[in-house]
This record gives sequence, structure tokens and C-alpha cells, in this order.
Amino acid sequence: MNANVISGRQVRRFYDVAEAAELLRLSEPTLYRAIRAGEFPAIRVRGRLVIPARAIDDMETSALANGLVDARTYALRPAG
Repeated sequence: MNANVISGRQVRRFYDVAEAAELLRLSEPTLYRAIRAGEFPAIRVRGRLVIPARAIDDMETSALANGLVDARTYALRPAG
């Protein structure tokens, strides 16, 4: 399942590239290029790419608190 239930509503954990591109108002090819260049966080599973909803949420929170956010800093963060 691609969602958790929090307070009675489902919360997405992952987006496919088309969903993330639409959410961010980017074209799919633009988002694919950013992922391939290591400029946007994604997970590859057997050739399929998914974007963690948490990465998008974290970028949004940071942008609201600090202004401009460079997605590359989220793509390059070490695991942990």
C-alpha cells in the first residue's frame, strides 16, 4: 500500500514521476532529467522510479521557513 492512515485520512508515502511532476507543476521529462542528473531525490526499483512524499514535504517545509530551496541538496543528502 502506498499510504498511511493518519487521523482517519490516507497520507501518500510515494509518488510516481507523473504524479510528482504534476504536483510540482513540472513536465515529466524535466523531472526525469533532474532525477537522472542526481538533482532530485528518487528511488529506483527494478527500473521504476518513485519519489518519496517525505522529500517533497521536507522541501516545502524548508522553503516556507527559509525561502529558496535547491532540490539538489535533498538528492545528495546521506541516508540516516
